[in-house]
Amino acid sequence: MTRGLVEIGEPVRSGFVALVGRPNAGKSTLVNAVVGTKVAITSDTPQTTRHRLRAVLDRHDAQLVLVDTPGLHKPHDALGEELNRSALMALADVDVVALLVDSSKDVGTGDEWVARHVAESPARKLLVVTKADLVDEERLGRQLARARKLAPFDSAVVVSATECFNVDGFVSEAIELLPIGPRYFPRDMATDQPLEVMIAEFVREKVLHHTRDEVPHSVGVSIDELEFSEKGEGLYRIFATVFVERESQKGILIGKGGEMIKRLGSEARVDLERLLGSKVFLDLRVKVKKDWRRDASQIRRFGYGEGL
Repeated sequence: MTRGLVEIGEPVRSGFVALVGRPNAGKSTLVNAVVGTKVAITSDTPQTTRHRLRAVLDRHDAQLVLVDTPGLHKPHDALGEELNRSALMALADVDVVALLVDSSKDVGTGDEWVARHVAESPARKLLVVTKADLVDEERLGRQLARARKLAPFDSAVVVSATECFNVDGFVSEAIELLPIGPRYFPRDMATDQPLEVMIAEFVREKVLHHTRDEVPHSVGVSIDELEFSEKGEGLYRIFATVFVERESQKGILIGKGGEMIKRLGSEARVDLERLLGSKVFLDLRVKVKKDWRRDASQIRRFGYGEGL
C-alpha cells in the first residue's frame, strides 16, 4: 500500500487503520457509518467484500484512513485464497490494526486464527466488538472479556454500526492510537476506490440481496463501458456484464421474462444516481464463465483481492 502525501500543513493525528476479522463481522458497515456515506457494499453473504478499500474521515485535528478488508476464512478456491492474501497484506503497512469480533457469535477458532495474525503485526491494536444491538448486556460483557484474551490489545471498544451506537467512540479510540503526521488524502475525498470498481460493486450488491445458495459467490461484475454526457442535466451511460459459472445461475439472474435482471438494474441505478449525482442509464448483461473462481488470472481481471 503506497502512501501519497498531498498536504503538508500543520501536523495532525493521521494514519491507516486496517479493519480485519471473520466474514460478516461488520467491517464494511462500520466503514460506511464512520465516513457518513455509502462507499462499501454490505450483505449477510460471506465474501461480500472482495476489494481492499480505503475510506477517509477528515477532521480539523485528524485524518483517519480506514482500510476495509475481505473477511478472513478457510479458502475453498483460488478466489478465497486471493481474498485472504489481500486481507493479510493489509496488516503489513498500517498504523493500527482493528480486530472486529461479532458479539452475536461465540468467539471461536476462526477468531483465534485471525487474532494470531493480528498479534504478529507491529501496528498498534484495537479490539472492536460489533453488533452490540443484537445481544443483551450480560452476553456483551462475556464476549468482550473473551475477545480481550485473543491478542495484546492497546484499547477496546463496543459498537453497533447499524444503530450508530458508539461509532464516535470507535473513531476517538482509533485516532488516539495514530501517530502525528501529514494528511495523506485530499480533504474532500471519501474513498480512493476507482469509480468503475464502485459501480461494479453496487451492481453485485443487488445480486447478493436477491439471490441465495451458490449464486452470490459465483458472481463477478465487469464494467464494459462508462461515459458521461453533459447534455441537459447530465447522464451516465453504463454497460456492465454480470458473470456467473453455470447456465442455471444465468437463468436465475435473468429471471422469468427478464424480471430479475430488470429488478437488479433498477435498484442498482438508484444507488448509482445517488453516488454519481446524476441520471444513470444502466445496461446489464449476463454471461457464463465456467469455474472462474478457480482461475487466478480471471480473478485478477475482475480486480478482486490484489487484482487491481
